[in-house]
Amino acid sequence: MSQLAPYASFPDHSRGRLHAEPKSDIRGPRDIFQRDRDRIIHSIAFRRLRHKTQVFISPDGDHYRVRLTHSLEVAQIGRTIARALGLNEDLTEALCLAHDIGHPPFGHAGEDALEAAMKPFGGFDHNEQSVRVLTLLEEKYASFDGLNLTGETLEGVVKHNGPLITNSHGKAALRPTIEALNSKWDLKLDLYAPAEAQVANMSDDIAYLAHDFNDGLRAGLLQLDQLEGLPVVGDILVNLHKLYPNCEQKRLVHELSRRLISYFVQDILNETVLALAALNPQSVDDIRSAGKPVICHSAAAADTLSQLRTFLFKYSWRHFKVNRMTSKSKHLLTELFERLLDEPNLLPTEWQAGLENKDGVQKARIIADYVASMTDRYALLEYERIFEPGPILS
Repeated sequence: MSQLAPYASFPDHSRGRLHAEPKSDIRGPRDIFQRDRDRIIHSIAFRRLRHKTQVFISPDGDHYRVRLTHSLEVAQIGRTIARALGLNEDLTEALCLAHDIGHPPFGHAGEDALEAAMKPFGGFDHNEQSVRVLTLLEEKYASFDGLNLTGETLEGVVKHNGPLITNSHGKAALRPTIEALNSKWDLKLDLYAPAEAQVANMSDDIAYLAHDFNDGLRAGLLQLDQLEGLPVVGDILVNLHKLYPNCEQKRLVHELSRRLISYFVQDILNETVLALAALNPQSVDDIRSAGKPVICHSAAAADTLSQLRTFLFKYSWRHFKVNRMTSKSKHLLTELFERLLDEPNLLPTEWQAGLENKDGVQKARIIADYVASMTDRYALLEYERIFEPGPILS
């Protein structure tokens, strides 16, 4: 790792972990943020991302992004930016890898279905679900639930989109799991996250935008000639056609993605250098207290991002084929949740045990945890087991 800037997160200055752990030589030559990253990679929830939808339901093709490959691509972009800015690459990578770990099956369709189903019970939020996974639902260690990650990693997961408490957004609006965690460990919810978390957030935006163009073109939802009038994308295509006039489309699509990523990464580096020079931060707390994100795009690049999102929303994310998948996915998860809520004795035995002495809201939350933990293919299989005629003991 390159030398850290004074405003980076230093492992030796970490707030530590909520549950103290004795020092041990078996951990090897890894610092506290490296161990956070490794705990995330080795978690069951992270492995499940292999079979959770990004945009396209996985049975539609093995070459489309899933939550796991998306998270790895976000981490690659995040490390590149962190290294260039003198930030902690390992903490950045941990945050990139964990940012979607609470996503339910079937992408945002699954999240919408659970949000609607859980509305009478306090709602559902995938970021809160990530915190639940990392602090409660992973059951690996003998001494505690969750992964017992550092305060910096948990703070970054909770606040990577910005402060959760402002003058107009008080504690009453906090998600219950986050509020409970904050009561045990002050996450400074009224301040911005450290720079590593801000990098993770920006890297997520870049990765999904560039790769959704790639997957949309591969799937035939988009055509290259539709893209020619788009800002930045159109210019990239013009240059590619000049450089490679006889290039096959699959190669052009890849070249478009890599150049689009490079454009946004370089813009962040240029603009953030200016922001850091103006702020002159001397510690991570200076980043937290800056009053606005320090890791940022130029106004031109931010406008381009907005226009490209609008285009993808209209022509890819809301394409009728995607809408059909979305509708079926919502229907499936809604029916699963409602049946399990009505008949909790259909839950696997280990999940039924957690329902003892719980009120209605707590039971609904546990069922939401179960449904959210499913992969796409497990949700399809569980639906078949519960609703479709078949062998009784399947």
